[in-house]
Amino acid sequence: MRLHNLEVSAFGPFARTVEVDFDELGSDGLFLLHGQTGAGKTTILDAVAFALYGTVPGARKDGKRLLSDHAPEGSVPTVRLEATIGGRRLRLTRSPEYQRAKKRGAGTITENAKATLEWLDGNGENLSRIPDIAREVERLLGMTSDQFFQVVLLPQGEFAKFLRADNEDRGKLLEKLFDTIRFKSVEQWFVDRRRASAARVEEHRKQVDLLLARVSTAAGIEVGTEGDPLSWSRKLLEQAAETVDLASVELARTRTVEEKARAAAAESRRVHDLQLRRARANAELAQLESGAAERDELAAEVDRARRAAAVGAVAVDAESAARDAETAVSRARALADGLSASADGAGLVAPLSWPQTETDRDTIRAQARDWTAEVVRLDALLAEARTADQLGRDLEAMRGRGAELSRRAQELASARVQWPEELRAAEEAVRSAEHAQAALPALEETCARAADAAAAATELMSTRASLGERRQGAANARTRHQDARDRLLDLRERRIAGMAAELAAELVDGDKCAVCGSVEHPEPARPGDSTVTKADEDAARVAEQKAASAFEAETERVTQLERTADLLIQRGGDGDRDALRQAHAVATADVERARDAAARLARATGAVDELRSRGVQLEEQSRAVDNERTALETRIESADEQVRRMRDRMVEAAGTDRSVPARRERFDVLATRAAELLDARDRAATLDTAARELSDRAQTAAADAGFASLAEALAAVRPAARIEQIDAVLTAARDRLVAANAVLSEPDVQAIAALDPVDPSVPEATAREAATAVEVAATVVAEAETRRTNVERLTTQLAAAMKGLGPVLAQHDELAGLADVVEGRGQNSRKMSLRSYVLASRLEEVAVSASVRLRRMSAGRYEFVHSDEAGSRGRRGGLGLDIRDDYTGVVRSAKTLSGGESFLASLSLALGLADVVAAESGGVVLDTMFIDEGFGTLDADTLDLVMGVLDELREGGRVVGIVSHVDEMRQRIPSRLHVVRGRTGSTVEMIAG
Repeated sequence: MRLHNLEVSAFGPFARTVEVDFDELGSDGLFLLHGQTGAGKTTILDAVAFALYGTVPGARKDGKRLLSDHAPEGSVPTVRLEATIGGRRLRLTRSPEYQRAKKRGAGTITENAKATLEWLDGNGENLSRIPDIAREVERLLGMTSDQFFQVVLLPQGEFAKFLRADNEDRGKLLEKLFDTIRFKSVEQWFVDRRRASAARVEEHRKQVDLLLARVSTAAGIEVGTEGDPLSWSRKLLEQAAETVDLASVELARTRTVEEKARAAAAESRRVHDLQLRRARANAELAQLESGAAERDELAAEVDRARRAAAVGAVAVDAESAARDAETAVSRARALADGLSASADGAGLVAPLSWPQTETDRDTIRAQARDWTAEVVRLDALLAEARTADQLGRDLEAMRGRGAELSRRAQELASARVQWPEELRAAEEAVRSAEHAQAALPALEETCARAADAAAAATELMSTRASLGERRQGAANARTRHQDARDRLLDLRERRIAGMAAELAAELVDGDKCAVCGSVEHPEPARPGDSTVTKADEDAARVAEQKAASAFEAETERVTQLERTADLLIQRGGDGDRDALRQAHAVATADVERARDAAARLARATGAVDELRSRGVQLEEQSRAVDNERTALETRIESADEQVRRMRDRMVEAAGTDRSVPARRERFDVLATRAAELLDARDRAATLDTAARELSDRAQTAAADAGFASLAEALAAVRPAARIEQIDAVLTAARDRLVAANAVLSEPDVQAIAALDPVDPSVPEATAREAATAVEVAATVVAEAETRRTNVERLTTQLAAAMKGLGPVLAQHDELAGLADVVEGRGQNSRKMSLRSYVLASRLEEVAVSASVRLRRMSAGRYEFVHSDEAGSRGRRGGLGLDIRDDYTGVVRSAKTLSGGESFLASLSLALGLADVVAAESGGVVLDTMFIDEGFGTLDADTLDLVMGVLDELREGGRVVGIVSHVDEMRQRIPSRLHVVRGRTGSTVEMIAG
């Protein structure tokens, strides 16, 4: 990278446009950048950095105040740099974000940062997007902004800190300069793998612990493991097996005792039961003997009842037949009387006799046939009458339908007349809703802007009040700072003017003068009344710095309030608050009306579609109604004629009766009653004959059964239930007698006849106790067997889990140890992580490169020594950096160096680091380099050595810029850029050697 030209305008202390021609200034390869404190020397370097990366080094980038306070109103801060990077010549133009006064009204607004990149070699497309420019510059330079600031703009103060820093702070800087992301990823990979492995180990251990707990539960104990878990589990298994064996022996013993007790109880119960049966049989025989006479009387009653049963059945049938015959004759007479009530029926009944003859039956049958034939003829006419009635009803319905169709035709005609107007109204509603929906977004946006403007107006009032107070405070702070700055400059100039008196005050007779070297001091300068001491200057500098900090803080507060006010004005708050609130209310009402109208769009569209469909439906319905009316009129005319003809025939068929149905009903009743009369006379004759026959059979049956008369036979009749009851009593007595004799004749009963009574409760209680003991022993055996089975199963699972835990634990220990080594812990004796190791290797390269220059600048006395020892208290190792003093052969800390020696070490370290970073970035050639301050601490001889090293830096066409206050540097370096400070801003003077 080589710089050609830099142009700065309204940037930092430079109010006007200043230009630096690096080609002319660096033609000798070495130039000096000097000027008064605060003139803007460092701003030149900031401008180069800003042109390339859009930011400035160090803490200055946090201030964000790059616009010159001295620049005229309306000036635009601009930096333009021409350079050759990566073999391509380009021009970078940048303008930072800044605040400017509004063109209208009070307050300021923020101008955004801008940038352009122009290819001066004519190849490629020019760029105007800041991210694109940043990527292109970083690609060409091969380094980030942090690397560039360390490599090209060598900040000596920073490297003095780096030189004296501990390993942690030194590592942070090296991580900024060297990419260690991939090594960090490796470290994180080991951490993640170790965490996952630890989780697997913990999972296996939890499984083992769970199995141990389950073994304890299965074994019925609460204590934990004793020694090896697997051995402990197997010991519990052996104990469980022993328990099973002991419980089985006890079960066999209790079963033997229980069998003996059960046999004794059974025998006692058998004897007791036999004794009870013998006693009950004897009691039964005694009871049967006492009731023998009563049972004989019951047997005689049953015999008479069984002989009278047949006679009673015939007598009952005869009596029932006589009653049925009498009832049938009465019904026949009643039917004849009813039929005689009419003239036609009276003619039929008059010639009949009783008992009836066959002639009577033929007369009734013939008359019934004639009447039935007349009913059939009239039924045919009634069907036609029903048809006529239905046609009449249909005719009335058709006339009603005709009237309804007429009304419907009128309604359809009216609707067809109104339909076009309704469709036009619905279409107009759709258009209104569509217009409201289309206007709604704009109205909502207007409402939102009005709401924001109303809120901003209220907030702007309070912000402007605060801004006025802050501006007055900033003006006062600026005045105080300017006064403090003027006082500092005045004191500094007066001190320089009185420097001879200050040096003379330190002269001692016999000692050499620090200026001329003489031991004689004939006329030393005397301080005057206005002489300024270093303490005065230091106090003034402190006061100036405090005033500057206060001014900057007040200015920042004003800037923040101005930015806030600009934002509020941009939101529309710079108007009348009442008007803005009214505008917001109007906009809100407009939005609500538009939303209501837009919400009706779907309903209005549906209404239009429905009306269009309705028009077609009205046309179709009108045609359908007209067609139906025409057909209906034809059907009404035909039905009316048919009904008239049918009703004429009905009048003729009714005869003397009032109607055909009445005539048909009269003849139907006559025919039915005649048929009923014939059936009733036939039934009465049949039942009368049967009753006389049954009466004769009952008299004969009584004599055959051995009874003197029918009345005696009927008195001996008993109900079946009584007979069954007597039979049951007699049968039960016989069964009881047989059963009692059978019991007494049994051998077992006869065998216990002479024995004393036996009580079975005692042996039964003994048997029950033995059975309970067997159940308890069986339960103990089952529980012991279950416990042994569970312990055996869980012991097998525990053995498998312990076997699986071993490899997992070994693998985890190996992985954890390796992860600890990568992280700089464990067996890593130097406490160096992988990243620290990489950074240590880079630092070693830096130390080698820096030592070459340090030996030259220190006349071979000093060189850097890289140390990879571990830090104290377990801190990161490998980043130690000490100094070897060849005068003493001792390696000592860099903190023991003097001020000048520290400068030499820092400069050497900066140059060495620049070489290594450049190589790390792909070997980018850095043709331009700046070295900032630090030369004032060197004596003349050392300065010669340093200048020799700097002369070597410019070999091969490299340009080195030195920023320094030291006057001797102006004598040694003929090409200079002088930054001149002024009240209206700084300017530059270029002096080419």
